[in-house]
Amino acid sequence: MTRTGPHVAAARPPLDPAQAIRVAVVGLGRVFDLNIRAYEGLDDTEVVALVDPDEERLAERSAAWPGAKPFTSIEALAASGVTMCVELDEATAMTEAAARANVALRITDNYLFFEPLRRLRELVDDGELGDVAGYHMKMVASGRGGWDVPWDAFERQFALARRGRGILLFDDGWHKVSTALWLFGPITEVRAWVGTTEVAPGLPVDAPSMVAFEHESGVRGVWDVTLAVDLHLPSDYYACDERFEVTGRRGFARVNRCTARGLQQPSLEVYRDGELRQFHALDDDWASSFRDAGRHWLTWLRTGVGPMWWSPDEAMRVLRVTLAIAESSERGGVGVRPDELS
Repeated sequence: MTRTGPHVAAARPPLDPAQAIRVAVVGLGRVFDLNIRAYEGLDDTEVVALVDPDEERLAERSAAWPGAKPFTSIEALAASGVTMCVELDEATAMTEAAARANVALRITDNYLFFEPLRRLRELVDDGELGDVAGYHMKMVASGRGGWDVPWDAFERQFALARRGRGILLFDDGWHKVSTALWLFGPITEVRAWVGTTEVAPGLPVDAPSMVAFEHESGVRGVWDVTLAVDLHLPSDYYACDERFEVTGRRGFARVNRCTARGLQQPSLEVYRDGELRQFHALDDDWASSFRDAGRHWLTWLRTGVGPMWWSPDEAMRVLRVTLAIAESSERGGVGVRPDELS
């Protein structure tokens, strides 16, 4: 399958092999435990700073990384000598600032490094399923199972939700949109119906919801989002059941899980020509995708070769689609073209 648009190789002059890559980690909440895995045990990479406004959490994390200097704000870090924004003008300002400073800016997405999804992409690219007829992404969020999440993380998410940036379709949903673009190329039109469920007074969650995508390639897909607060989902991470299925003219392939273990089946199954193949030996620990995403970035900094996944311009496409979802729903589910958002 041929992709156009964001899937282009980036290049830069390589770093001096003797030069250590210095890492500052901003935000030491729940996902810190996953992101930090990329930098563990490396001789040519040094974690030099940890940043978090919560002094107790900062002290706890610093104890495990004594060589990193702690800061309570980005301003303090800068004075001592970030994820992509949630608005287009902010993201544009960040991109332009990086260009003026002649520094590399990358917006990472760990799902692109989850081995079952990478194998799914190989099946699509190699034509194993035949021409793609369509795809389906399913996401079920639950209130039971998984790890504990600090309440201040939820407070930030609900603050964004009040701005129309929901915790499921915008925050977690970024990864689903990103995966769709990575698999099938640019999205030309979005139609969405975003629901809302109040899980507590003043705390809305953006489900049940449904989104339809049309890609520049002609491929169409759907994404449904469900909230099931009493459903128990065993997980070492978030209690969220995620599935991806691609149907071709000759067969289909599906990734049965990412974050949680709702389906006790192999993480990847492929059906073609009357035969079902199950893949049992893949690295389907969700945490590994964070490690590999970080290592990919370090390799890119060393060599400057290959896709960044994502460059600022590519990540802007993801942001535009997430904003188009909200825009379409607000307008009654009409088609919205992400590239036409101002």
